[in-house]
Amino acid sequence: MTAATTSAGPDVERTVTGYLDHLTVERGLAANTIASYRRDLRRYAEFLAAGGVRGLGEVGESDVAAFLTALRSGDEDHPPLSATSAARAVVAVRGLHRFALLDGLVTDDVAAEVRPPAPARRLPKAIPVADIEALLSAAGSVEGPRGLRDRALLELLYGTGARISEAVGLAVDDLDLGSAAVRLAGKGGKERVVPVGSYAVKAVEDYLVRARPALAAASPRGGRSGGALFLNTRGGPLSRQSAWSILRSAAERAGISAELSPHTLRHSFATHLLDGGADVRVVQELLGHASVTTTQVYTLVTVERLREVYATSHPRALR
Repeated sequence: MTAATTSAGPDVERTVTGYLDHLTVERGLAANTIASYRRDLRRYAEFLAAGGVRGLGEVGESDVAAFLTALRSGDEDHPPLSATSAARAVVAVRGLHRFALLDGLVTDDVAAEVRPPAPARRLPKAIPVADIEALLSAAGSVEGPRGLRDRALLELLYGTGARISEAVGLAVDDLDLGSAAVRLAGKGGKERVVPVGSYAVKAVEDYLVRARPALAAASPRGGRSGGALFLNTRGGPLSRQSAWSILRSAAERAGISAELSPHTLRHSFATHLLDGGADVRVVQELLGHASVTTTQVYTLVTVERLREVYATSHPRALR
């Protein structure tokens, strides 16, 4: 090793080879993982070499940060990487510098403060009002008490924005249909009172009068099913899993191909309210969010929808 190399620290490519050997032999990482690390670290070594850096001791935090920027922006030879792919590469680089520090090859871990990029926030999925109507109609198409129960459950989920755990945990006494309101027990035991729309009120009334007594009678306890609002066909409280099944079956009958979950109805409730002009803080209270910043993610859905409508409808949006 020359004096120049000694002052600059260990050769980058040689350190990369030693690190990959360490991951293979001592850590026993999978071959695919090693291949990904090798590809990312080769690009890192090339990036440093292009900047005149040969020894690991010459690398500063700004070099590592610049590499991350290059990953995201791309160049003539490399397309821009997604946040997830760039994060994987940064993890490999951080591991390399940590390895060099622990092995005594360098005196500082210059990559320790360079954070991988956060993946893009996934927007909540909402479905159009027309799909909601088709879903609710399909839920009620089942003959007998089950159809009335299924329609009431989905009407209440969409009409109040309740979480599935809140809905299946409801007692009959939590409803005040006279004033069109329901008391929901949210996370951490926090209760909130939410108004219930007329369609949901009608569906729940029909269920209570025409279906719940028959379901309760199927209980081994002779109709003494407790105070649970939604019952299964054996007269016991409806489970979360059964509620999922009800939604999936209704979606299939309605011909809705989008992937749905009970939370989809909650997201749709919030999005449609904001589309209708509701204040975000009102929606926050209805959803039981502790912070308005949690609720504001729904405004992104509305902005995206507005962009789509503008792009497809406005005569000056064409490119």
